[in-house]
Amino acid sequence: MSKLFAFSGSDDFCPGGSIYPNRKESSLFFYPNQDVYFPPCKRCRISSPFVFAGGKFEQKKPSIEILPDECLFEIFRQLPGGQERSTCACVSKRWLTLVSNIRRDEINDNKTTQASDLEYESTDKKGGVSSEDVDSDVEGDGYLSRSLDGKKATDVRLASIAVGTASRGGLGKLFIRGSKSRYGVTTVGLRAISRGCPSLRVLSLWNLSSVGDEGLCEIANGCHQLEKLDLCHCPSITDKSLLAVAKGCTNLTNLTIEGCANIGNEGLQAIARSCPNLKYVSIKDCPLVGDQGVASLLSSASYSLTKVKLQALSITDVSLAIIGHYGKAVTDLSLTSLPNVSEKGFWVMGNGHGLQKLKSFTVTSCRGATDLGLEAVGKSCPNLKQLCLSKCPFLSDKGLSSLAKAASSLECLQLEECHRITQFGFFCSLINCGAKLKVISFANCLGIKDLNSGLPPLSPCESLRSLSIHNCPGFGDASLFALGKLCPHLQHVELCGLHGITDAGVLPLLESCEAGLLKVNLSGCVNLSDKVVQTISNLHGWTLELLNLNGCKISDASLVAIGENCQLLTDLDISKCTITDSGIAALAYFNPINLQILSVSGCSMVSDKSLPSLGKLGETLLGLNLQQCKAISSRAVELLTEQLWRCDILF
Repeated sequence: MSKLFAFSGSDDFCPGGSIYPNRKESSLFFYPNQDVYFPPCKRCRISSPFVFAGGKFEQKKPSIEILPDECLFEIFRQLPGGQERSTCACVSKRWLTLVSNIRRDEINDNKTTQASDLEYESTDKKGGVSSEDVDSDVEGDGYLSRSLDGKKATDVRLASIAVGTASRGGLGKLFIRGSKSRYGVTTVGLRAISRGCPSLRVLSLWNLSSVGDEGLCEIANGCHQLEKLDLCHCPSITDKSLLAVAKGCTNLTNLTIEGCANIGNEGLQAIARSCPNLKYVSIKDCPLVGDQGVASLLSSASYSLTKVKLQALSITDVSLAIIGHYGKAVTDLSLTSLPNVSEKGFWVMGNGHGLQKLKSFTVTSCRGATDLGLEAVGKSCPNLKQLCLSKCPFLSDKGLSSLAKAASSLECLQLEECHRITQFGFFCSLINCGAKLKVISFANCLGIKDLNSGLPPLSPCESLRSLSIHNCPGFGDASLFALGKLCPHLQHVELCGLHGITDAGVLPLLESCEAGLLKVNLSGCVNLSDKVVQTISNLHGWTLELLNLNGCKISDASLVAIGENCQLLTDLDISKCTITDSGIAALAYFNPINLQILSVSGCSMVSDKSLPSLGKLGETLLGLNLQQCKAISSRAVELLTEQLWRCDILF
């Protein structure tokens, strides 16, 4: 006891040290009214303070959280610059939401807003915002652009984008590709964009089932400079959204709607009334869209609308009649999968004489695209340059020939899966297209059979530069021999998947090309040999840039000829060929060779011995395909990858 009264404070009362880690905790043993002195010390940080009240512990909110949203909102809008507001947005989700809901005209800022250096686009589940997943600026047409895909498409990220870009003039382009994440984009995120980015010009929303009319109405009310709107698979968006867009975004020039089951004629009619500058319209797979909506768009924007795409709609001949009469400015027209459109619709569209400026016309899977209807279109479109016809079952040789003859300005003719077209239709279109035809392409036309008798004397097609025949099994040597006489100035030749052609048919075509070939694609022509490759190398090696021999019966001799003569070759595909290590070595021996893309996929006789040769070729290579080369080891590929550090290697 005497020791207790003699204690001066310089010695420890307990030799083993204090029994309280925090000396303030010892106050629990004193009476409340007793004064106790504690030396100044740093206050302990408690992330979640608790108080004891009513016989239980209760969590005590930090003092800053006691302030209502209205007070915090008023504080944030008084901040002098965008960087300060961005910093405040990092504190919590609540603060981020409040900052993102400040409109530009609500900010009390008399000075020039400084550019913000940070954008905070992610948050943890506790509410804190971090900069871990900040997207870098993507410039496009002079506007800030952002793209959010999958799980990154959330309201928090949109709010962060709105806050971070507000001080830089706001966001110009926003692309959102949603997912099934429960934290996906909702009205909250779009509201933040509408208030923080009033200068938004381009908005693209894909696969956003959680976005409805309320969110798009927020955009329409806040982003009056919107020019391009893309809505794809947004089932909750209805005509109400388009009514709001029509009212608030009168500068709209591009409208794309796809897979929106609740958008119909009323919304399109509102757009037609309020958006006189509409230039591009694409509507696909919208069951409620009919003739009234399409007719309103075409008739109201007859002098501005230049591109129209209609696919999988329930429209009838009435819509095509409107297009033919009011499409005075249309230059590009695409019609796909329109089951209710008949031959009469195409005929009336052609005889409407309104498509005087039409340059590109695409028709796919339309049963109404018959000989009579397409011929009428060809006659009424004097400036038609590109014609693409796919899956037109009622188009015959006679109709194709008449169409080609009527479209005197045609430069490109493409046909795919038109099975009533035969060899006579092919050559008649080639002859009748006129002096401007440059490109002709036929793909998967099963009606083409090789000629059994020779064609009568025909004048050459001097203008043709590109010939493409894909997977037409009836196309054979006799047809190629005739093409060699008709097309002396070819530069691009693609003969793919033609099992019926041999060296005897290809060689005359190659020998007749006077200008020098730039690109030759013979993939899938299994009956071609080294003789064809040697001819190409000898006659056209001085101009050749691309050569595809995938699946051809060629050997190392072809690679020797290529190495000797094709010094300008940049792209070579010799996949599934019978080449060996010697052929690769021969290719690498000749200098200078400027190969940038090389594919030897499926060449089972190319082994690790080709590693030095591939390394030498790699001085210029940017892409190398070694897939399914079973004789090449993984270790060899690793060494090659280290050596060719700038080349993308597939293995």
